[in-house]
Amino acid sequence: MNTSEARAWFVDLQARIVSSLEAIDGKSFRRDEWARPEGGGGISRLIEEGAVLERGGVNFSHVRGEKLPPSASALRPGIAGRPWEAMGVSLVLHPRNPYAPTVHLNVRLFVAHATARDAEDVWWFGGGMDLTPYYGFAEDAIHFHRACHDALAPFGDDVHAKYKKWCDEYFFLKHRSEPRGIGGIFYDDLSEGGFDRCFALTQSVGEHYLAAYAPILERRKDLPYGERERDFQAYRRGRYVEFNLVWDRGTLFGLQSGGRTEAILMSLPPVVKWRYDWKPEPGTPEARLYTDFLVAKDWLG
Repeated sequence: MNTSEARAWFVDLQARIVSSLEAIDGKSFRRDEWARPEGGGGISRLIEEGAVLERGGVNFSHVRGEKLPPSASALRPGIAGRPWEAMGVSLVLHPRNPYAPTVHLNVRLFVAHATARDAEDVWWFGGGMDLTPYYGFAEDAIHFHRACHDALAPFGDDVHAKYKKWCDEYFFLKHRSEPRGIGGIFYDDLSEGGFDRCFALTQSVGEHYLAAYAPILERRKDLPYGERERDFQAYRRGRYVEFNLVWDRGTLFGLQSGGRTEAILMSLPPVVKWRYDWKPEPGTPEARLYTDFLVAKDWLG
């Protein structure tokens, strides 16, 4: 299988997203190109202590190996031990302003290559994007979910509902019985309809990311805030850390496959707090995040 077209699109997507974010923030992203001893490498683009983004990473990776790690073959035991390659773009942005939400995007392609025993390549796409606000705004939630819907609309009437539900179920902290944020879309193991359809769907998700998030960031980045809001933001960021380190399949795959630790953990926020059994006061904006936003709902009505 020739993956050069997919690789070229992933690299270009990373460059365009970084360029747009630099225009919003005013500070340049650091560029860090790296190689992996077993095969492949990537380009990490990172910003820290920006005017708008306290920390953010937009990573491209294209890695190869001779034997699949357990996290990749658990659902497909028939491909265990095959040579493989994986490529994609993954980003997480943590704005400084507590009224601006954290956002995550991932689009990726995985290929388990044919061997003398197995005549055909096995491939699939995965990806999605989701929003994690600290203070809820209905117009932001509606805008983000509408962009997610628009990304999937050309691929079937039921696709958005399916991938939205998948997102709600995946980005869920089981140990707290609590969603990570307000969701978005998520899909994995996608090969239905052939390579061209699946690649086109993944491209559409990636191409809709800036339209989904940039207007929200622009609206919220300059709102006035104080220590109360920053304190709550740091507390809620703890949930993000818990999910990424305990439940996220991408983090597990990266670590198991010998990926670059700095790139894998760039999703973690720079300032985080935990408290013992803390609850927000009823009727406060902090409480409304839980009652009105950290619930699975149809934001498009």
